Amino acid sequence: MNIPHLASRVRFVLCEPAHPGNIGSAARAIKTMGFRDLRVVAPREPGYRTHEEAVAYATSSVDVLEASRCHDTLAEALEGVTFAWALTGYDREYGPPMTPMRPAAAKSTAWLADMEGGVAFVFGTERSGMTNEEVMLCQGCAAIAADPESPSLNLAQAVQIAAYEMHMALMAGEGHEGDLYDWQSRFEHEMPASVDAIEGFFRHWEEAMTVCGIHDPANPKNLMPMTRRLFGRSGLTQTEIDLLRGICAAVIRPKRDRIGGKKAG
Repeated sequence: MNIPHLASRVRFVLCEPAHPGNIGSAARAIKTMGFRDLRVVAPREPGYRTHEEAVAYATSSVDVLEASRCHDTLAEALEGVTFAWALTGYDREYGPPMTPMRPAAAKSTAWLADMEGGVAFVFGTERSGMTNEEVMLCQGCAAIAADPESPSLNLAQAVQIAAYEMHMALMAGEGHEGDLYDWQSRFEHEMPASVDAIEGFFRHWEEAMTVCGIHDPANPKNLMPMTRRLFGRSGLTQTEIDLLRGICAAVIRPKRDRIGGKKAG
């Protein structure tokens, strides 16, 4: 599975960020979710791309930080965008209606598949958020559900959540909802153990449990049924069977007793 191809048309816009570290963190946040288009409007630190704090917080995403585009106004940053979401924590008397972040991401995915242009998520300055004028330039408001006793998120945290929800929506739109990337599911490529191999392990396990005194063949109780349920849930691979049988062999005949055994034979 690859990064959803529509991700290249998703833009993240930071309005008047005061702290270069937040810009670096935002670059990292969007790159981890497969996005690359970061725009910065009228930053307090014009040289943020090379600022020590921004570079440090960007870590492996310095390329996104360096490639970010800086604009004088939000209108300029939204050129080429068909639908822009204002990230704001409360509904306003004037401006677009409020939509929770997850449905907003789902709607954006559908729009990207059917329309030209891009989608943007716009974030306000750290201290006061988006102004009414900035919100009015957007076509929708998206809110991240938060505890009303502590509703304020750090700028980079808000960017991360929005990027995550958009990434998940894009994956779902391509039929990969809930999936991991290939590198995250490396164990799924191992061949499952055959029925014969699993039954051979259970015989070996029973022998090992008998040797160590846990299992009495004359009074078996529930050891073997419990063992089957336990390992049946795990989906054993051949590599795992080999490991478990090695442990059984060591229980039945400790290594110190096996040393020199082959030579003596």
